[in-house]
Amino acid sequence: MACMNQQVKNDQDDDEDFGAPPIPAGSKNYMTPQGHQRMKNELLHLIDVERPEVVQIVSWAASNGDRSENGDYIYGKRRLRQIDGRIRFLTKRLDMAEVVDPSAHHGSDQIFFGATVRYETQSGEAFTVTITGIDEIDPLNGKISWISPVARALTKAREGDAVMLKTPGGLEELVVLEVRYPAPMV
Repeated sequence: MACMNQQVKNDQDDDEDFGAPPIPAGSKNYMTPQGHQRMKNELLHLIDVERPEVVQIVSWAASNGDRSENGDYIYGKRRLRQIDGRIRFLTKRLDMAEVVDPSAHHGSDQIFFGATVRYETQSGEAFTVTITGIDEIDPLNGKISWISPVARALTKAREGDAVMLKTPGGLEELVVLEVRYPAPMV
């Protein structure tokens, strides 16, 4: 039992180490094809380029003798642990990934995963967000997770619909102004 608890703790630590929100229990790790490819490219770069370079540095530093005061060795080992943790994290997230192509909804005015939505708040402020996977969020560029409160409120609504968003300050009405999906790749 202690071994299993340790494994669960290690899996959670991997998520926390990289600032990634946990995937809700029983949910899939939805990703766009672009997000999946970005993560896959990062994983391959770590495995094929960065890790071998650091291993070479650590090996060279270890051959220099006393390791206790050898900065290259100490830093190299620490960096190697970071790279290995990131490799575990990426591998786990990619293994759980469910790639969803938003272009399948091209031309639709209903909001699903991958939609770019322009909406207006009660105060008249307009926002544009794209609903993406947990590992693809970039709030400064309008990319929000499908599990975020705004995305959950907007999902399944259509252009012209008003939806209610539960906020710490109470309920707020959002009006859907526009829904877009990328065109299918030919």
